[in-house]
Amino acid sequence: VRTVVGDLADPEKLSWAFGHQTLPDRLDSLLHIAGVVDLGEVGELTPKAWNRQLAANLVAPAELTRLLLPQLRAAQGHVIFVNSGAGLRANPQWAAYAASKHGLKALADALRAEESGNGVRVTTVYPGRTATPMQVKVHQQEGKEYEAERWIAPETVAGTILAALDLPRDAEITDLQVRPRG
Repeated sequence: VRTVVGDLADPEKLSWAFGHQTLPDRLDSLLHIAGVVDLGEVGELTPKAWNRQLAANLVAPAELTRLLLPQLRAAQGHVIFVNSGAGLRANPQWAAYAASKHGLKALADALRAEESGNGVRVTTVYPGRTATPMQVKVHQQEGKEYEAERWIAPETVAGTILAALDLPRDAEITDLQVRPRG
């Protein structure tokens, strides 16, 4: 395992940051898990709120993938995009976040089509609400009480990701939705 450092909030600087670090020659998997959310009605969301969410949720994964694609090709690696149910539908006050996640779906679909001949697998996981600090923030923004036991455990989402990664090379999970029970 090797750690590479970059600021996902500022994707334009990732190339510079990676240029000052030793990157691996091969990369078996790249997992896009980071995300930010700021709820608000379309009439209230500022360009700053839009840009923050688009940068971290869409542009940074695109740039990371671009920068690491040679290493992924060399290993016939696997790219996993942890998206959201908001990547499949948009609800009131979720416009910017949903737009970034819809864009992430488009990125994954295009990458899958472009890289299938190079042996790179691409999976998108769409977890429903998961018991994480991000969900606490969402509940605060929604003015609702947070009850962790109502949502998916992070370990369940991690197990879903591992299942996709461990799938034999003769198959690929392209899209996988995981929802809380109840």
